[in-house]
Amino acid sequence: MDLFSDIRKICRAGADVSMAEHTSFRCGGRAAVFAEPAGEGELSELLRLLSGSDTPYIVIGNGSNLLFARDYAGVAVHIGRALDFIERKGENGLIAGAGTMLSRLSRAALEYGLSGMECACGIPGSVGGACFMNAGAYGFEMKNVLREVRSMKPDGSVIRRSAEELGLGYRKSAFMDSDEVILSAEVSLAPGDRAEMEALMNDCTAKRNAKQPVNLPSAGSFFKRPEGYFAGKLIEDSGLKGLTIGGAQVSPLHAGFIVNVGGATADDVVQLMHVVQETVMHDHGVALEPEVRIIG
Repeated sequence: MDLFSDIRKICRAGADVSMAEHTSFRCGGRAAVFAEPAGEGELSELLRLLSGSDTPYIVIGNGSNLLFARDYAGVAVHIGRALDFIERKGENGLIAGAGTMLSRLSRAALEYGLSGMECACGIPGSVGGACFMNAGAYGFEMKNVLREVRSMKPDGSVIRRSAEELGLGYRKSAFMDSDEVILSAEVSLAPGDRAEMEALMNDCTAKRNAKQPVNLPSAGSFFKRPEGYFAGKLIEDSGLKGLTIGGAQVSPLHAGFIVNVGGATADDVVQLMHVVQETVMHDHGVALEPEVRIIG
């Protein structure tokens, strides 16, 4: 069976695609196939095809928390514009497709005068990715507002689960141990004062722009926060700010970020990650775990 030909009969797809073009690190390996289903119908067909083959696949959204450390021999399934929508649900709810940017959902909530997502305005991921990892910033987490998630099983069937059923914790959810694909999420918010909401959003944006290297390719905070510590502080205290391997650098602005200062390879990033982990363990006895999903 020519799997690529069969995929192209279902949806738009390309072969031997650079994942540097689809991830915020702007580096990484290539995917054997990059598939872009145009809606839930095509996604259902594609998942049934892939689950019936021996070919691995991975689902990606905005690619803002991913690093393809090696070439990927499977299919990268991109959830993007086809599932980019926002709908009102009742008085205080919004439903957003998995391909919707979290920042757009935050802005839509402001327009509706619904409070609860102001501090999500600068998170660079999609709604699907935010649910997958329970994204958060400045005291906000998806679990604070998430009410229900629709997802698709490999057989193409669709299920709904409440937030309480999703095992949401610090940068984790039940989806990490599941083969389901997130389709949409419903958030439950509260009426708010638009001026106060906008002021909070502006404050979060100003903090992010002042303290984070937003002008360089990265995957956001590279390491999870160790219990009782801050990863960036540990890295800074070890004197690693500015440490560079190839084109990858520990940001001089915020040590919790690894950035691509130009021409970085995935190997550069991974090597720098290991140096940081080993140094912090030696200096502080703390194991740093990557928040970034490293594929390969």
